[in-house]
Amino acid sequence: MKTKISFLLCWFLLNGQAQQVQWAHKLIKYSSDLGGKQFGIKRILGRPDAFPQGGVSPNAWTPKNALDGHETVEVSFEKPQNVKQVAVFENVNAGCVWRISVGDVSGKYQTVWSRKRDWKTPTYKATIPADRNYYFRRKRRKIQEAPELMNPGIEHAILDQTYTDIVSVKVEFDFSLWPGQKQIDAIGISDSEVPLWVQVNTKAAFEQCAPAQPISLDAKEVNNVCLSADGKKMFFNRLEGQQDQMYSAVKIGQDWSQPVSEPALSSNERFNFVEAVSGDWLLKGGNSYNKNLGETGFQLYRLSGYVPGELIKVTGYNNYGETADAALSNDLKTLVLAIESDFTQGGSDFYYAQRKDDGTYGLLQNLGKVINSADEEITPQLLSDNQTLLFSSCGFSSFGNYDLYVSYRLDDTWKNWSEPVNLGSKINTDSFEGCPYYDAVGERLYFIRSVDGTMKLFSVAIPKQELLKK
Repeated sequence: MKTKISFLLCWFLLNGQAQQVQWAHKLIKYSSDLGGKQFGIKRILGRPDAFPQGGVSPNAWTPKNALDGHETVEVSFEKPQNVKQVAVFENVNAGCVWRISVGDVSGKYQTVWSRKRDWKTPTYKATIPADRNYYFRRKRRKIQEAPELMNPGIEHAILDQTYTDIVSVKVEFDFSLWPGQKQIDAIGISDSEVPLWVQVNTKAAFEQCAPAQPISLDAKEVNNVCLSADGKKMFFNRLEGQQDQMYSAVKIGQDWSQPVSEPALSSNERFNFVEAVSGDWLLKGGNSYNKNLGETGFQLYRLSGYVPGELIKVTGYNNYGETADAALSNDLKTLVLAIESDFTQGGSDFYYAQRKDDGTYGLLQNLGKVINSADEEITPQLLSDNQTLLFSSCGFSSFGNYDLYVSYRLDDTWKNWSEPVNLGSKINTDSFEGCPYYDAVGERLYFIRSVDGTMKLFSVAIPKQELLKK
């Protein structure tokens, strides 16, 4: 779980409506780079996306000498502006900014802020061998193992005067000041002394919802929920021993019946889950996939009697994981998959494929960098308008862990999506939220939340006009 910042950054606007704020736009120089799409130096560009939640993130720069060395980064901004403040977002073990210099349009730099060392200032020397054998989370980007993570924060460097026509900033770090790993999320400049904060990208309508409420069913764990098109039948799975078992429940008034076992949907030895239900079919996952045959592990079933139907096959299918997450349009023409491959932005990304005349699907294509971060995007649900996508991610500014988001398709290419909008603090917490499924008939969102290490089912009322693309 990511470290949660104790102060409520997420509720602050960029303080001061008149504040002129810019975020680092381009790299000029830097002392080290791990390379790649995760943890690399380019993650420092743009708005903060590992804040306000803080903690280790592939969306932030991890310098090679992050444990006890010195590092420097020099960035430019899109246009000149007056600068009274430089803010450095340190999402792991903050307090290591040593010196800040600003450059004007002439290209000249001057030092405008420096940290004053005294006898109380701690210094840290790494004792861990720098063998680079430790991997953060995805087991792809080699990073040296570090002591316990702590202390995310923002270095608000309020300058002694306003500096004019500034186009670049140089930040020098002394990472020996604090033990542990270090990461830098973003660098911003402002013409105001008001501390530069960030907010989660949500909207007022989501914050005005009633708090999400738990649905107990039989008080046992619930995973991967989805509903029939009329909202009257619920499918979910739970792990029993080493095997997923499928269950269903029927809506009775405002309540749900006791779960009923569905052995016909629990035929696989390990994974069994239903991803979508529409019309007279449901999409079941958990089969072993065969990339040589293009078999994704998903299969259509007839809703009546759960009769197995066609396998979902994708040309050139490949996935690092044993299973994937999927969504399917009502007309079966468009398949959306959450997988990790050689072409992902970082962790699991969203891809789409179009159905061919023979019933198989063509090559997967990435939905793009706006909706896919350097971290994980999982559990998509494509709503009936084929333009609204609900999903879970830990790759954007959030309330603490995997949060639920909505994004909207902007054209017919399936590659152009709106900036993801967080579903707000009435739904998202500092725990895990995932597997969103929206009942458009009852206008209610169902999802899974981790509560004390157990996956629980929750729901919340959200009007269609607030969720679907207008």
